[in-house]
Amino acid sequence: MAKFTIVTPKGASFTTAGGGYDYEMEALKALTDVQAEIVEGPTDTAGFIAMAKDADAIYAKGIPITAEIIKNLGNCKVISLGSVGVDSVDVKAATEAGIPVTNIPDTFIEEVADHALTLLLSTFRRVIEQDKMVREGRWSEGRPALLQIPRLWGQTLGLISFGRVARAVTRRAKGFGLNIIAYDPFVEESVMYEMGVTPVTLEDLLSRSDFVSMHAPARPECTHMLRAEHFKAMKRSAIFLNTGRGPTVDESGLIEALQQGWIAYAGLDVLEVEPPSHNNPILKMDNVILSAHTASASARFDEARKRRVGAELALVAQGRWPMSCVNPAVLQSTKLRRWQPVAIGRGPNS
Repeated sequence: MAKFTIVTPKGASFTTAGGGYDYEMEALKALTDVQAEIVEGPTDTAGFIAMAKDADAIYAKGIPITAEIIKNLGNCKVISLGSVGVDSVDVKAATEAGIPVTNIPDTFIEEVADHALTLLLSTFRRVIEQDKMVREGRWSEGRPALLQIPRLWGQTLGLISFGRVARAVTRRAKGFGLNIIAYDPFVEESVMYEMGVTPVTLEDLLSRSDFVSMHAPARPECTHMLRAEHFKAMKRSAIFLNTGRGPTVDESGLIEALQQGWIAYAGLDVLEVEPPSHNNPILKMDNVILSAHTASASARFDEARKRRVGAELALVAQGRWPMSCVNPAVLQSTKLRRWQPVAIGRGPNS
C-alpha cells in the first residue's frame, strides 16, 4: 500500500476547541490503496522545511507558505488550504514549481452573505448608537436620530467584485428593495443582468451607491484597490462595507474619509492589519461597526472546511486532479488526472 504523507504546521487557525484531524481523515481513511497520515511540523521556516521537504502534500495553516518553503518541497503534489483566501501561500511560486494550490471557495458563502447584510442593516439603522442611547437613559433621542435617515427601500447597493458572496448578497438584498449595481471586469455582464444587477464602471458605482460593499479577493492587483480618492468620490451619506479582505482597502484613506465626513459610516469584518493595533483610530470611531473577521463563522465551520480539505487531499493521493485549484495552469505540468466525481467518504453534512 502506497504511503501519502501530509505535513502541516503545528497548531491550527480558525478552529474550535479540541482541534485534531478526524474530519480531514474521513476521506483519507476511506482510500483502499493509499495509507495517508497527517504529521505536524515546526512553525519556524527552517524547521518546517526540514520536516516537509519530502512530504507528498502540505496542509497550509498557521504560517505563510513562502517561496522559500515551496522551493524546498521535493515531492509535494498539492498545497491545501482550509480557507477561501489563499494569500498565506505564494501561489506564483507554487505554480512555477508545478504544485496545485487548493482552497474552499464555496463552503461559507451563505454565512458571509448573511454577515454582509447584518452589517448593512446595522450601520444603516445605527443599531449600536440606538443601543447606547437606551443604556445611557437617552431614550428620547432614538427616534429623532432615525428621522434623519431615509427608508432603505429604493436605496442603491454597489458591489465591488461579483463572485459567489456578492451574488448571495444580491439574492438577500433584493428582498429589502435595494437597487443593485456591480463592478467586476472579469465577470460577463450577462451574468449580472440575469440576476437583475446593472454592471457599471467603478467610478459610476462609487458616485451612485448608498452602500458600497467590497468583495474583491486578496490578490496583489487588488491591494489598496480603494484609496482616499475613491472614498472622496462617494456620497457623503454613503456607507462602506467590507466582508472580503482588509488589504483591498488603504485603511489610512478610509480613516480619513470617516473623520472628514466624506462618507457617513462603515461596517467592517476585516482590517488591513489583524488584529488591529490598540491605537488604531477605527477602534474609537462611533460611525464604525466592527467584527473580528468572523463573517464565515458558524457551527458548521470546522466540520465543513476540514472535510473539504480531506476530500481534496484524498483526490490528489489517488493521483487525481483536485476540485478547487486556484492555479490551474499547473495542469499542464502535473501528472495528476483531471478530477471526476467519486465517493471518498464524505460525511452527510459536508
